[in-house]
Amino acid sequence: MADTAARMLALLGLLQSRPEWTAPELAERLGVSTRTIRNDVARLRGLDYPVHAVRGGAGHYRLGPGARLPPLQLDDAEAVAVAIGLRTVSASGGRLGDSGDRVLAKLDQVLPDRLRRRVAAIHDGTVAGPRNTDTVDPDPEVDPAVLTELATAIRDHTCVRLDLPGQEWPVTVEPYRMVSWQGRWYLVGRLDGGWRTWRVDLVRPRTATGRRFVPDPLPGGDYPALVLREAASTGWQVHVRITVDAPAATVLARINPAVGAVEEVDDTHCVLVTGADSIETVAVYIGLLDLDFHVTEPPELVARLRALADRYTRATTVP
Repeated sequence: MADTAARMLALLGLLQSRPEWTAPELAERLGVSTRTIRNDVARLRGLDYPVHAVRGGAGHYRLGPGARLPPLQLDDAEAVAVAIGLRTVSASGGRLGDSGDRVLAKLDQVLPDRLRRRVAAIHDGTVAGPRNTDTVDPDPEVDPAVLTELATAIRDHTCVRLDLPGQEWPVTVEPYRMVSWQGRWYLVGRLDGGWRTWRVDLVRPRTATGRRFVPDPLPGGDYPALVLREAASTGWQVHVRITVDAPAATVLARINPAVGAVEEVDDTHCVLVTGADSIETVAVYIGLLDLDFHVTEPPELVARLRALADRYTRATTVP
């Protein structure tokens, strides 16, 4: 019976892996006869799994939609990726976050211990940034295996060696926390005694050092705030300085500290230092201030603002 159950789960996994399978293909993959495949398909149908059969010369089986959700067959990387995604949803709050919590609880119950430990390490080693600073820029891809490796190093207080963009030699970092913010993941750690942040999608871990360190946490423990300050000044692809016709206090009241710094000029003017991963995002964000401002550089931003101004003018012009 155990062999039959294991084979049926394997059959279900194959049916989920691609749209169509012939009986001989399934039989070959599972090492059984086509008759056994037919019997197993009948058993799956008896359990309300919608396995459809197309007869004839091009006959095949396929798993269709049904009233009951079949169990997902996930490999280790896929299971960790799903758990990471669910934890991100849970951090978003609201009804969607509550749903993510419930699904994550169910997933935790069926994860093998080795995977549960990986997911727990990522959860314990990660904090979320503010949710009201999203951009229109596409989220970069982050390898779940890299997140797992960094989270494990954070949990075990083990130094990591990282290849950084533009640097010939790797650096050795004491990792303290990962921050998930705006669809991006940041590593916070110590390098040569100083606090630094790195975009996880832009670094590549080397072979683990195995060297442990005695943790000396960030004073105050506000790792997201450190990431936000770093991103506002150096963490973007595009950085700009915008002169705003308003007091610094007025601008500070209208922005999240994560998105930039405000420099006072006089009682009626200030400079907003901000950025994003694209000129388009900066151009749209400036308009949300609802204040008069002046921009002279970079030329790409000036051109984009002029294009937007023309578009808005056309939008309000009566033919």
